[in-house]
Amino acid sequence: MRILLDESLPRDLGREIPGHEVTTVQQAGWAGVQNGELLRRAAGRFDVLVTGDQNIEYQQNPASMPVAVIILVAKSNRLAALRPLIPELLETLAGLGSPTFIRVPRSK
Repeated sequence: MRILLDESLPRDLGREIPGHEVTTVQQAGWAGVQNGELLRRAAGRFDVLVTGDQNIEYQQNPASMPVAVIILVAKSNRLAALRPLIPELLETLAGLGSPTFIRVPRSK
C-alpha cells in the first residue's frame, strides 16, 4: 500500500510500518500544504494518508475523499507514544477499503 505520512507525525514512524511504501509529506515536497489540497495531491499517488491531525475529519467531506485517512490518536505525536498503535494501524491497513476516515485506536 502507498502511504503518505503527514507532517504532524515523526518521519521515523515510516520505518515502523513494514511491507508498505511510505513517503512523508516533506519527501513529496508538500510541507505546509493545507489538508484539502494535500488530499487532492495525494489522489492517484497514494492509497492512504496517515496523520495525527484529529480535526481533519471535521474539515473534509467524507463523501468526496480521494484517499483513505487514518488518524492516529495518542497522548502525543512522539514516536514512543505512537508505537503502541502500530499493530492496530497495520491491521487497519490490511483491511482498508474505500476512502474513509478511521481513528486508531478504534473505540471498543
